[in-house]
Amino acid sequence: MNRLISISTYILALLWALPFLGIVFMAFKDSSEKGYSLTFRNFIDAWNAAPFGQYYLNTIIIVIAILSVQLITITLAAYAFARMNFIAKGFTFMLILIQIMIPSDVLIYPNSNTIAQLGIYDTKLATTIPYFISAFGIFLLRQTFKGIPYELEEAAKMEGCSRLQIIRNVYIPLAKPTYLAFGLISVSTQWSNFLWPLIITDSDENRPLTVGLSMFAKASDSGAQWGIVCAGTLFIIFPLLLAFLLFQKQFVSSFMQSGIK
Repeated sequence: MNRLISISTYILALLWALPFLGIVFMAFKDSSEKGYSLTFRNFIDAWNAAPFGQYYLNTIIIVIAILSVQLITITLAAYAFARMNFIAKGFTFMLILIQIMIPSDVLIYPNSNTIAQLGIYDTKLATTIPYFISAFGIFLLRQTFKGIPYELEEAAKMEGCSRLQIIRNVYIPLAKPTYLAFGLISVSTQWSNFLWPLIITDSDENRPLTVGLSMFAKASDSGAQWGIVCAGTLFIIFPLLLAFLLFQKQFVSSFMQSGIK
């Protein structure tokens, strides 16, 4: 029985990996020849055909900006819901949970109208601002904070620590696995985010990798050259894949310790 499960797992893993393997094969295949010789020419042509350097820079700025603000907002909100008492606390937290169940695509139209009214259309700020607060992050971190013994906070209060000092010195160090797990989710989500940046950006100076690749694939001089398009696709996939291969054990450990299934 265990052997059958193992074989089934390997088969499913292979089926999942087939599209990726196909992209890798096409990216390295020399399209100018009829055989199956390998070449790096597709990567060079793709890099020269579109400003992927600018796209990388835009994506890194967007991902870091969103994650930095999210870590602040989810920490303060999670502590408030875990340890503080205020009016309509339960109702407010219920609204947070409802936001988790609402697809972000539903909010694209009202968010785009708000961005237009603020006059920040086609800016990196417009790309990042809708994601500054994460309902999932608040829920996840609240559960972690509630599991931390309250006696530690009382001891910190007796030492004269302020509320912010308590959060920084007590709660944040003990919640590092949760922060790491959330950070991985946030980075991977924003790195591959496509629809919102597509709507809210018009220039290469603000487009992330996903939108830049879409514009590149639609170009008349590269649309039929699948090797070049696949090479551009690997430009997006490679950083996340490399990070996972290098820090695989840390990834799995952080998810297990944070309770994410």
